[in-house]
Amino acid sequence: MKRIFLVGYMGAGKTTIGRVLSKMAGLTFIDLDYYIEGRFRKTVSQLFAERGEEGFRTIEHNMLHEVAEFEDVLISTGGGTPCYFDNMAFMCQQGTTIYLQVSVEELTKRLELCKQTRPVLKNRSGEALRAFVQESLAARSGFYEQAAIIFNADSLMTELDTKTLSSEIIQLIN
Repeated sequence: MKRIFLVGYMGAGKTTIGRVLSKMAGLTFIDLDYYIEGRFRKTVSQLFAERGEEGFRTIEHNMLHEVAEFEDVLISTGGGTPCYFDNMAFMCQQGTTIYLQVSVEELTKRLELCKQTRPVLKNRSGEALRAFVQESLAARSGFYEQAAIIFNADSLMTELDTKTLSSEIIQLIN
């Protein structure tokens, strides 16, 4: 039985690497945000709008505990998941936690490209986006750094990079 939890800031590559890594490791892939959306038949943005952050974080916490019961899974968590309740300690107890660490500069570049799909970033760009990423990453790093493995994912750019990084992670967890 194996459980792997990928944690890190939005845009770190948790879903991208998770899909490839889970295939390489022979594990079922679960993206926690998509799992929540499937269960509630609403997007994460809709749940945030309807229930507020506290309501969403309670749902997220409960769904994390649910998927952590599954065996032979790789779970890609939301960027904020480790930062609420006892989620990070719980994941560390339930399986192997991997922090996909990415620099503020690289995160800013990645998030600039997809900010329209992320409500918290929609009205931020350039230096305002960089400052937001830097501030929120600083607040979350203490949680992320509790992971069993801290893995630098700055070089994630192409499909080949995804396979290379996933292969490197496989070597760390086996």
